[in-house]
Amino acid sequence: MSYPRKRLNSIFSILTVLFIFTASIHAQEIKRIQPEWWFGGAVGMNFNFYSSDFRNLNAGNSLPVSFTKGSGVGLFFSPMIEYRPDPVWGGMLYFGFDGRGGTFTDRAVPDTLYSLSTSMNYLSLEPSVRYSPFKFPLYLFAGPRLGFNVAKSFSHKRSPGLNADADFDNVRGTSIGAQLGAGYEFPLSDPEKEWQIIASPFLALHFGQGPRSVESWSLTTLRAGVAVKFGNTKEIKSRVEREVQFSIRAPKIIPKERKVQETFPVRNYIFFDQGSTTIPDRYIKLTNVQADRFNEEQLLQPEPKDLTGRSRRQMKVYYNALNILGDRLRRIQDARVTLFGSSEKGQSDGQELATAVKKYLVEIFGINSERVICTGASKPANPSVLPGATRELELVVPEDRRVDISSTSSELLEPVQIISLQEDPLDSDVLFNVQNAEDYFASWSVIITGDNGKENRFGPFTSKQERISGKTILGDKMKGQYKVELEGQTSDGQIVKKEETMKLVRSDEPEDAPGYRFSILFEFDQSKTVATYEKFLARTVVPLVADGSSVIIHGHTDIIGEESHNLKLSQDRAHETMNILEQSLVKAGKRKVKFDAYGFGEDVRRAPFDNRLPEERFYNRTVIIDIVPE
Repeated sequence: MSYPRKRLNSIFSILTVLFIFTASIHAQEIKRIQPEWWFGGAVGMNFNFYSSDFRNLNAGNSLPVSFTKGSGVGLFFSPMIEYRPDPVWGGMLYFGFDGRGGTFTDRAVPDTLYSLSTSMNYLSLEPSVRYSPFKFPLYLFAGPRLGFNVAKSFSHKRSPGLNADADFDNVRGTSIGAQLGAGYEFPLSDPEKEWQIIASPFLALHFGQGPRSVESWSLTTLRAGVAVKFGNTKEIKSRVEREVQFSIRAPKIIPKERKVQETFPVRNYIFFDQGSTTIPDRYIKLTNVQADRFNEEQLLQPEPKDLTGRSRRQMKVYYNALNILGDRLRRIQDARVTLFGSSEKGQSDGQELATAVKKYLVEIFGINSERVICTGASKPANPSVLPGATRELELVVPEDRRVDISSTSSELLEPVQIISLQEDPLDSDVLFNVQNAEDYFASWSVIITGDNGKENRFGPFTSKQERISGKTILGDKMKGQYKVELEGQTSDGQIVKKEETMKLVRSDEPEDAPGYRFSILFEFDQSKTVATYEKFLARTVVPLVADGSSVIIHGHTDIIGEESHNLKLSQDRAHETMNILEQSLVKAGKRKVKFDAYGFGEDVRRAPFDNRLPEERFYNRTVIIDIVPE
């Protein structure tokens, strides 16, 4: 096989593999706003390669030796039209002049040299399917080729001897073949302009039937060219503006702060640092004198929420878990507790962890040692490290180095009632909805302009709904009128804008009526659903929901696992919680309650806690229920 032929086969193999590989790419990830119809033209050069075995040119010209190979360069030019109903899939059609001429390699016999060249030209009709699954403007195309022969002349020279110029006979009037190619598009106009102009260099491999119906002559062509395309975006942009619905839901009033009575579940786990059997210093450990004066009601006093959005208040309660347990064991004299220590080092090390907790309860709170049972194992009953796990072990392994606290006396493990001050409650957020954004936009942002002309940009976002704190928008102002501009951006840089207005007002006084907050906690990767908590929701939460009040439900996860999985998990849990509460409220005759349910996944901007420590990740696996006063 000749070197050019080998190169063509390599190009064919590369293009074929590229087609197969890209077939698995998700087209939904590509967001472009482009004209459906493109018109223009293309020009290029055909690099033609012959492989043959013939000696009869026509009835009057027969040679003593066969021509076996050849090559040449021909011109290609054509008008074109493209149809792109979808950002990924489309169709192209070319119909133009297609030069397939060339020169055969000279053949020699004793005392005579034979030369042959041809002008084999066609009008080619080339429909093809266009496929562009990439975020960059590379596209692939493939389809049939119909070549209608318009020239079949040859020039034959014999040295020494006579020359002959004539036409080949037995040339196919219509030649059927195929093409496989790739192109890249360079915009020549501003993406914001109504008329778009594109220059597109392309490379295509053509193969199929040979020019003649007798003897052997195959023709393979590598075409390199450039197409210039024109398209109008007016219609598609009008459609996007109609289909993308932009709405804003602003709070009626933004509270200065809200006092919240929170039923806070104290995690019954005490986590230990790697290589240590000492209770970590982050847990609050009292002296005997301090323990004598300790009462969990001391934790009821309100403290302001950390301005970063993470609540130090709740973590302070959790870090008093051993003191709360000791205080309850003193009050409930017949209660017993089991401490289950687990360590990757084995049972004896787990036993040591449990013993450290027992020692604290016995020596500091004076609990009878017979009321505290210790046991150890290499894994807890609900481990975070699952069989065969290999990913994110640096996060999940520390979660299994802990002491689990259990008791048959439910009073020992009841939630703590605390008072919190919310400085930025969720219902003071401005909610931005962009329906159908996922069909057109790779991302979107909002530009908020105040009365003074100052602009603030938020984003880019990729979901169809986003929240921004009303206090963040207002800054130090008490009220403001705002122009809000949606700016959606496509994968290829085009911008679509829509505009709305809103008004924000901040209250200058704290709210009188308190709100209520409840939390549902989940184990790592557990299959337990929200329905497991149906009795708790119906018996504990529903009686505190006044008819006409608002209930805000938000789901969260830790940072372990896939972000998309965590987002869906939090959304599903939040909506399942809402459905259970709605049904229970209807049964209780409360039909005017307003609900908002959101899933934030692992979004660090909205996470209740950090994700640095095991206990923080455990508390982030939650659904939080906020009951907002009327």
